This record gives sequence, structure tokens and C-alpha cells, in this order.
Amino acid sequence: MAQEKMNFNATWSMAVGGMVGGGIFSVLGVIIQSAGQWAWLSFLTAGIIALISAYSYSQLSLMYKEGGGAFTFLRKIDHEGFAGSLSWILILGYILTLSVYAFTFGHYVAHVFNAGNWLPRILAFAVIAILTLVNLQGVGDASRVEIITVYGKLLVLLGLAFFGISKWAPEMLTSGIEPKPWHAAIIGAGTIFMAYEGFQLLAYDYNDLKKPDKTLPAATMWAVVSVLLIYILVALGTTMLIGAETLVEKKEVALSVAGQKALGVFGLIVVTIAAAFSTGSAINATLFSTSRLMESVAEKKDLPQLFTKENDANIPYYAIIAISAVAITLSIIGSLDSLVDAASIIFLFTFGTVNMIAFLQKVKWNWICLVGAIGCGLAIVADIIEQIENNPFAIGGLILVSAAVFVSRPILLKKL
Repeated sequence: MAQEKMNFNATWSMAVGGMVGGGIFSVLGVIIQSAGQWAWLSFLTAGIIALISAYSYSQLSLMYKEGGGAFTFLRKIDHEGFAGSLSWILILGYILTLSVYAFTFGHYVAHVFNAGNWLPRILAFAVIAILTLVNLQGVGDASRVEIITVYGKLLVLLGLAFFGISKWAPEMLTSGIEPKPWHAAIIGAGTIFMAYEGFQLLAYDYNDLKKPDKTLPAATMWAVVSVLLIYILVALGTTMLIGAETLVEKKEVALSVAGQKALGVFGLIVVTIAAAFSTGSAINATLFSTSRLMESVAEKKDLPQLFTKENDANIPYYAIIAISAVAITLSIIGSLDSLVDAASIIFLFTFGTVNMIAFLQKVKWNWICLVGAIGCGLAIVADIIEQIENNPFAIGGLILVSAAVFVSRPILLKKL
């Protein structure tokens, strides 16, 4: 029997789940630290760029009648070399995102048990290892499950947000921290952009959508708008509830602390369960989609052919094992700030590239795509300047790795 294609509700849910899955649970404390009382404006700014990028992705997918995202779009305009190098960088971005989700999963679950620093790392390792085994076995279509879990997550987040907003204590937005200038919101937007990255995974699923010419643009655009509003409400509500200083100090488990403040132990448990399911489902979906991307890139001779090998369940097992190994390592040795920031820069660069392609290919209202490309570029520059001052080794390492990919990829492929 043919696989049932995803309708608007399923597609919207998958996009929202991909963004919220690890996004707000991972980045709330990070953005408060960067933008202070302007955190809500950072989410708005990043959300507008993501909305334009979603438009560009959907329009290009419809133009070429094919999934595959930035890698496919670049190849369609005869930039195979750039497509190959960008695909390597994008895969690194997804691996960084996986490590952020695992890091967040470990800290939220360990927080309930009030354990030492060792338990979050073990849990991060365990969740990736377990979901790697699940993926290797092959999993059927999970869109119905995603619909149910997404609405559950949204209910928890909105409940927490409205509870905090009902207290209406704007002074808590700067409680215990130095007030930030408004332009800190621009730097903050670049810092947490990975919180919006999940929608573009739908571009890989073009052929699995029902009436993709209507479903894809509508579902992705409405998903970004929905997530944007949720992020703003949660940022305001939780900060008014427990104060900016607490969110920064407890940034690894910010929402659990807010849940406990709102409803005691019950709130702590509910938010922790939501965080565990959210990050777990995000790890599962990102692991599967990234392995398929690696397989597709390898089939085009832009990665070693090893990554095209599938097991009996038609799963590219070498790709999944390689992704998991690197993600586990990063989740164990990395810090939340550096992992989030590195992933955000990669996705800003990728989305900026897609926006520019959409502008050059003259999609409808292509001037909007140019605005998105410029916005991505400005956010990258602002973020890099900020990180050079505060975290030079992490940002320097990312720049060096990215430059090495573009220079050495053709040489490495000839030898492999």
C-alpha cells in the first residue's frame, strides 16, 4: 500500500515540531544573556528572517518540483562545487543542532534528580545512542504522532507563558542584570537562529506532501509565524515569572525552573517531560533527515560512497553512525552557548544563500528574498563580531573548519 502523504495539519505540525522541538528549551537563557530585556525583539527579528527564508525555500521547491533544499537549489543553477561544500557545512550545522538537543535533554532530565555534572553528559550520550539504534531499525511514518506531541508541547509552553504574563512584572525583564541597548536584539537574533531551523527539513520531504504546491508554502509560513509568536510569549512570560538573572544562571534548564516557580513540583515534572519529549523527537527527526541528506550528497559524488550504503531496512547506516558519533562527542565536551551560536551561524549562512538564489531566480516578490539575504548577512557579521570578543576560540574554530571545507573538499574527494 502506498504511503499516505502529509496534509496541511501534518506538515504544519512537522515544521513546528522541528523548530520548537529543541529551540525554546535550549536557547531561552542564552538569548536573555545576550539581549536582556530585548530578548522578545531578538525572537521577532530572527523570526522575520526565518519567515522570508521559508518563503524562499517553498518557492524554489515549487519551481524545481523537487526536494533537497540548498544542495539541490545550487546544483540546479550549475554551482555544483559550492553545493557540495555548503552541504558539508550544513551537515555540520545539523550535527551541532543534534548536540544541542542532546545537551538540553540531558540537563533537563538530570535537573529533576538534582544530580552532579556527570549525569547530563551520560544522558546526552544515551539518548543519541538509543535513537541511533531506533533509526537503524527503520521507522514508519510518524506524522500522526508528531501532530499529537506538538499540540501537547504548545499547550505546556503557552500555559507557562500566559501564567507569567498574567503576573505582569516588566521590571523582572532586567532583574539582576544590566539593561541592554535595543541593538543587542540584533546580535541576539543571530545567536539563537538555530531555534528556527526546523522548517526547512520539509524541503527534503517535497514528494511526501499532499498537493505540495499549496501545502508546502502555506504550512511552512504559518509554522514560522506560530513559532515566532510562541517564542515571544514564552520569553516575556517566563522572564516576568522568575526574572532575567535566574534564567541566565539556569540557562540549561530555564523552563523547568519557570515551571517549578509556577506550579511547584508538578510544574517541574510537566515541563521536564515536555522538554524530554521535544528534544528527543527533534533528535530523532534531525538524525533521520541528516542521514538522508548525507546519502543524497554522496550519491552526487560530493561525499564518500561509503555513506550511500544501506542496511536491510534501507537506512544509510554509515551516515547515521558517523553523525551520531560526532554529535555525542560535541554534546559531551561542548558548552550550550558555543554549540547554539555555531549552529546559528551555519543556518544563517545557508538561509542567506537560499534567499539569494530565490532573488536571482526571480521568484514571485523576489525583492523580499533579497531583504532576507541581507538580513542573514548582517546578523552573521554582528554575531561574529560579538563572539570574537566573548568566545574567540569557538568562533575561530568554526571559521577555520568552514574555510578548510571549501578549500580542501575537492582534494579530499579525489583521494577517497
